[in-house]
Amino acid sequence: MIAAPLVFFFAFTVPDCRKNGWEHWYPLTFFMAIIHIAWSSYMMVWWATTFGTTVGIPAPVLGLTFLAAGTSVPDLLSSVIVARQGLGDMAVSSSIGSNIFDVLVGLPLPWLIYSAINGKSNFVESDSLLFSLFLLFLMLVSVIAAIAAFGWKLSKALGGLMFALYGLFVLLTLLVEYGVMSPPF
Repeated sequence: MIAAPLVFFFAFTVPDCRKNGWEHWYPLTFFMAIIHIAWSSYMMVWWATTFGTTVGIPAPVLGLTFLAAGTSVPDLLSSVIVARQGLGDMAVSSSIGSNIFDVLVGLPLPWLIYSAINGKSNFVESDSLLFSLFLLFLMLVSVIAAIAAFGWKLSKALGGLMFALYGLFVLLTLLVEYGVMSPPF
């Protein structure tokens, strides 16, 4: 009932290329899916920023916790389902791959489009952006090293370690963002 308006809207704006006779419409299906992801992401960030401003939660805290967790739930659910089917490598690859895609395509593509439309660069207001990107890369290397150290097997201990690494990332990023700690570069 709650999702009915969205399902109705998507049914009329995204061709279902799974149906007979519609198979060749897959490029438009993909393009429309990207368009819907873009506008819904924009709205989600706008609503979160408005909510944060209203209740006094700073944007970095919202971004690093609520939005990051909320957007990772679909990845989490699909990874759990796949891991329970005995395909742990696919579960880990999916979670790491989606984050790499977000950093290498999800961030720069909107900036590229903005710059192409407006003819100027988009200024990112963060003194700790370089440090955060370095920390993300370090976390990715740490996760891969941890998985290798655990014999490429998923376990509760590995899950706990990954959760601790995420907590460390959030803590360090927020400390730098709020000036408690200065970034080393």
